[in-house]
Amino acid sequence: MHALPTLVALVAALLLTPPILRHLQAEGFTRENYRGVRLPFPGGIAIVAAGVLVVGLWTGFVLIAKLDPFDWDVQTELTYPLGVALLGLVDDLLAGESRGWRGHGRALLAGEFSTGALKAVGSLALALFALQVTAYVEGVGEYLLAVALLVLTTNLFNLLDLRPGRAAKAFLLLGALLSLIAWHGHTDFGSYAPLWVVGPLAAPILVVGFYDLKERTMLGDVGANLIGAVAGLWLIYAFDTTGQLIALAVVLALTVYGEFRSLSRLIERTPLLRQIDSIGRNEPHA
Repeated sequence: MHALPTLVALVAALLLTPPILRHLQAEGFTRENYRGVRLPFPGGIAIVAAGVLVVGLWTGFVLIAKLDPFDWDVQTELTYPLGVALLGLVDDLLAGESRGWRGHGRALLAGEFSTGALKAVGSLALALFALQVTAYVEGVGEYLLAVALLVLTTNLFNLLDLRPGRAAKAFLLLGALLSLIAWHGHTDFGSYAPLWVVGPLAAPILVVGFYDLKERTMLGDVGANLIGAVAGLWLIYAFDTTGQLIALAVVLALTVYGEFRSLSRLIERTPLLRQIDSIGRNEPHA
C-alpha cells in the first residue's frame, strides 16, 4: 500500500509525457539547448501533470475510503514543490537577461521586474507555509533550518540544470544515498519511508528526466524547481537536526560556488563527475 501512489505516478508519467511533449512541439513551445538543438519546452510541466493527478486522486480516495495514508499532514508539504514549479513556469515564460542572485539583485536595484527575485521570495514564502504544520519540526530553530534547507536545495538544482539529464541524475544519486543511509527517516518522522512520501513526484521526475537526458525535451525552471523542491523535502524527511545542518552546509557551499564560479566547469574538471554526467547523453552532432 505504501508504494501504490508511487507506482501509479510512474504509470501516469509514462502515459502523459509523450503527448505533452508532442503538444508543446506542435504549438511552438520550444527552445534551443546548449548545443543549439530546438526542443519542446518546458518539459517539466509533465512532472507537474502526473504529480498533481496522482496526489489529488489519491488524497480523494483516501478520504472516501477512510484510510490513513500518512502519519502527518504531508499534503500541505507537497504544496511546496507544486508551488515552486508554478514560480518556475513564470520564470520560463517571462525571464529577462538577468541570471543568478547578483544579476537579479542588480535588476531590482535598477527598478526592473525580476522573475528570479519573485521566485526567491515566493519560494521562501511557500516553504514557510508548507512547513508550518510539520509535526516533526519542533521549535523556531528547527523550523527555520528546514525552511533554509528546502529553499537552498531548490535553488541548487536550478543551478545544476545546465546539461541534459544532469538535474535528474543528481536527484537519483541523492535518493539512492538517502535510501541507503536513512531509509526510515529520523525518529520523529513517522512509519512511512521517506521514499514513498516523495514517490508520487519522484517517479515522474525520473520519467521526464530520461526524456531530458536523451534531448527530447528541456525541463525548464518549472522542472528544475520541482526536482530541487522534492530533493529538499527528502533531506528534511531523512535527517534529524544534525543531519540537516550538515546537508545545509553542503548545499550552501555548492550554491555559493555555483554563483561565483561554475558548477559545470567543476564537473567537467573532475573525472568521476564528468563520467557520471555523460552517462546516457547523446553524442554531439558532427
